[in-house]
Amino acid sequence: MQEVSVVRMGLSRFAMATLGACALLAAEVTPASAVEPPTSSPMAPTAPADPSECTDTAAQKFGWGAPSRESDFDGTTLPADWHAYGPEPGHTRNGIRTPDAITVADGNVTITGTADGTTGAMSWHPGQKYGRWEACVRSDEGSGGLNALFLLWPVAEDWPVGGELDWMEISDPARQETGFFLHYGADNQQEAGTVRHDATQWSAYAVEWTPSRITAFVNGREWYSTTDTSHFPPRPMAMTMQLDYFGDARHGTAMHMDWAKQWTLPESEPAQLSLAPGDPATGQPGDHPERAPRALG
Repeated sequence: MQEVSVVRMGLSRFAMATLGACALLAAEVTPASAVEPPTSSPMAPTAPADPSECTDTAAQKFGWGAPSRESDFDGTTLPADWHAYGPEPGHTRNGIRTPDAITVADGNVTITGTADGTTGAMSWHPGQKYGRWEACVRSDEGSGGLNALFLLWPVAEDWPVGGELDWMEISDPARQETGFFLHYGADNQQEAGTVRHDATQWSAYAVEWTPSRITAFVNGREWYSTTDTSHFPPRPMAMTMQLDYFGDARHGTAMHMDWAKQWTLPESEPAQLSLAPGDPATGQPGDHPERAPRALG
């Protein structure tokens, strides 16, 4: 059984870097029923596709159907619609983000971070307003200072007014607690919550964003939800995977993704800005405007 702690608050960006998430409300989450793995077809090829590392998913439990986009990382380089950040300074200009920290092998993509803050991040374009995202991830234990994240980031690169939706942020060095942070407004207010979960094991993290609700899931179990639409992002967002350096890391760590999937909803609005296949991305468009999403001809 998972323990859930939820707290809504207004915080500065600086305070978030050291936030442990105060528990103001505790609740219990009832585990979803076991999901049987799919049976093999008698016509299966001689060399079957690599099986998923995550078998219990929100998509399976809630019948989301076929995704509109997906990545399986079966090659040796990033798919063309994933865009590595950098080289550039890292989160709040701590450390360095470099594409060299991202590797693809054996059906997984890995971001490696070192104790001195050399790490990586990557974004998935094109983005959309409203939709569903789910990814299968495993995070190695750390020593503090290196946070593993999945988030939705404003395609227009207009943070903080464009919002930020961190649907998996793991700052706990043991990777036993996951945070949710919804940033909103020009003064970067936040609502947040946590869930106890062993993220060193392969886990399916998901988020569903509709016009009336944002809900976070892990292994098909809902653990955070908000219906305060005044906090919702105002424009399209793109999924990113980041291993962020906050300083004071005593040794390196890594996070690994087996697959990522995205679903459109009837209400979804496609982003009008994007990156060309294979183009580099940035978290600092003021310094690197040539790497920021733009209207493509």
